[in-house]
Amino acid sequence: MLVYPSSIDLSTRTLRFLAGQLTARRRDIGTRWRRLPVARQALLALAHLRCGDTYAQLAAGFGIGIATVYRYIREVIEVLAALAPTLTEAMKTIRTKAFVILDGTLPPIDRIAADTPYYSGKHKRHGMNVQVLTDPFGRLLWASPALSGSTHDLTAARQHGIIDALAAAGLKCWADKAYQGAGRPVRVPFRGRHLKQWKRRHNTTHAKIRCLGEQAMATLKGWRLLRKLRCSTNRITNILKAVLVLHHTSA
Repeated sequence: MLVYPSSIDLSTRTLRFLAGQLTARRRDIGTRWRRLPVARQALLALAHLRCGDTYAQLAAGFGIGIATVYRYIREVIEVLAALAPTLTEAMKTIRTKAFVILDGTLPPIDRIAADTPYYSGKHKRHGMNVQVLTDPFGRLLWASPALSGSTHDLTAARQHGIIDALAAAGLKCWADKAYQGAGRPVRVPFRGRHLKQWKRRHNTTHAKIRCLGEQAMATLKGWRLLRKLRCSTNRITNILKAVLVLHHTSA
């Protein structure tokens, strides 16, 4: 098998952070020996999350078995997911912002037509519904646990407690038409085809503000694993949490 060097567009600070977390993990569980040192395990996990490299590719590149790759990556994801902030914890940072932008995204998954709970009629594909909060400049602040793709954005926002948290903080929020009826803290554009001129101007201004939230979607898609998830849907929330922690570490 041919093997060639590659690169990961992340800083060494991210690698050092993850290696430090893995060192603490091994110390806690009393690990004496592993096939890979912590730095190599961290590099392996980053190659999987950032570049989307498969278990087989990583096994060949690092000279270990596929089952070992699976265990190493799962361990990394669990360690990082435990560090991810809850919405309540994230609100401490969010409250310092002038306003936030709320939007939903649908990371695609490899499911078939029979798996209707995961099919999004809006996006016309199978995926997981993830709610994202960004600052006024489109920087990613928080990402929600993943729900089935058929879940409506407003339903998901309410289920995660996002609407109530924003209302309690008295924080303004910009969102798209999918959040119509969310209540006072969430500002949405006017609906309809034949709108008055002042409503059209309002929608234009609203769109200019809200479109900055798309930068957060691009940030998530920069982690290539999220472009097509081929794992159990039960693991996707932890993967998202791991990505969020690594993103804030490298930012």
